[in-house]
Amino acid sequence: MSITLSAHDNPVIQWWRTHVVATVDHVSVVEKVRDEAGFSGRYAFMTLMSAGIAVLGLLLSSPAVVIGAMLISPLMGPIIGLGFGLATLDSEEIRTASIALVSGVLLAILFTALIVLLSPIQNVTPEIAARTRPNLFDLLVALFSALAGAYAMIRGRAGTVVGVAIATALMPPIAVIGFGLATWNWTVFAGSLWLFLTNLMTIAVAAAVIARLYGFGSHLSPQQTVLQTILITVTLVAFAVPLGLVLVQIGWEARASLQIREVVTSEFEGSARLSQIDVDYQSDPIRVSATVMTPSVSASAERAATTTLTRLLGRPITVQLEQVRVGTGAQAEAAQVAAAQSARVTAADRLASRTAEQLALVAGVKSDAVLLDRDARRAVVTAAVLPGAGLAAYRALESRVAATATDWTVVLVPPPVAPPPVALDDDGKPDMAAIATAVWGAQRLNLPLGVAGPGAQTVVDTLGEAGVKAQVASGPGADGGVRLRWLAPEAAAE
Repeated sequence: MSITLSAHDNPVIQWWRTHVVATVDHVSVVEKVRDEAGFSGRYAFMTLMSAGIAVLGLLLSSPAVVIGAMLISPLMGPIIGLGFGLATLDSEEIRTASIALVSGVLLAILFTALIVLLSPIQNVTPEIAARTRPNLFDLLVALFSALAGAYAMIRGRAGTVVGVAIATALMPPIAVIGFGLATWNWTVFAGSLWLFLTNLMTIAVAAAVIARLYGFGSHLSPQQTVLQTILITVTLVAFAVPLGLVLVQIGWEARASLQIREVVTSEFEGSARLSQIDVDYQSDPIRVSATVMTPSVSASAERAATTTLTRLLGRPITVQLEQVRVGTGAQAEAAQVAAAQSARVTAADRLASRTAEQLALVAGVKSDAVLLDRDARRAVVTAAVLPGAGLAAYRALESRVAATATDWTVVLVPPPVAPPPVALDDDGKPDMAAIATAVWGAQRLNLPLGVAGPGAQTVVDTLGEAGVKAQVASGPGADGGVRLRWLAPEAAAE
């Protein structure tokens, strides 16, 4: 005969209800959550200030400044309110918190985009690049933030410090969304938006779960209709399903990372150890770069690790190993020399990888689409079509990456968008800024230019002096100047 304990008979559940749930003043907590979840002037102002500081910290790549933005962020109120609203099936609370959250996020995005537009610094810094894709640690930060925020609200210990935890998971991605919008970089925009939504879903669902564990249910909210209950349930599911899909991917990557470390290490004998490993899951095939400290160099390690990992993970893998030979006694000096040389090579590889990542981000393509010539220190990429971007915008994007890639030649090949018209001044001299952009585009695309309109010959001569093939073409000019268009490669030779 078997004995089944119901929830009412389970001693652990009974203890929880008697010694934990019973000690919570549910009514006062619900009232406090409602008071802090709405939109107000103070909430809007503090959101704008926090977003402004955050985006400046990201542009400067200063973690200290980003942390400063977290100290004044008011996002904890509406996000915890949303979680409690889902737990208590309170449609009014969900509506109030959602309006405040959406309004605050939109204000922050637009404000950060404005700051980036006005800023002389528009490079994709490491702090920005780090917030373009969710990973396991981002998810854990959001989860722990939600647990701390919900617990503090229930136990009456909510405050600035706990609010910092919530803002850490939400405000930097919001600022990066604004950066992507301002620079028309849809790779950055989409990646940071996905990170923000993932963190938002994690915090809302975790807060709802904690609220339910502490006895917050539908009995604490106004009477709900069946339709309202269904809509709230659907909302909760809508949060949970995408989050579940993200968890599956992140879980796979976490397991894959462990397998990669084990396989790479197993290819070496004795006291070999893995010094550094980087895995790029966004590239196709997946790219693994590692540095191994080993007494003996293995010529077959890369090939064997690639074969094993491709079989284990079921996806194409490329493995690049930097083997640093280490030893004792007479070998120590040689090992130090080899380690120093390897450090220089590794630093150069990191610079090359960072240059490729930044160039891929601004070009709107994957990092494996960037062609790297490490010997010549040259990086080349063909940019994707960025909506609304003209030739000058692509030239500016190339300049941003080139400014951060020391001793590298950065070449961004734009799509064949129309060259800018060239204005002529009262003396018939062409606008040299427009000429410079046209010359840059012609050099990148290796195409001749057709020039139409009054003063076309002057512009053709100016382009010719810059080494660009151009010829007078038929057709109307532009307002106050001439119109440029690309010609077929053989046109200039005719």
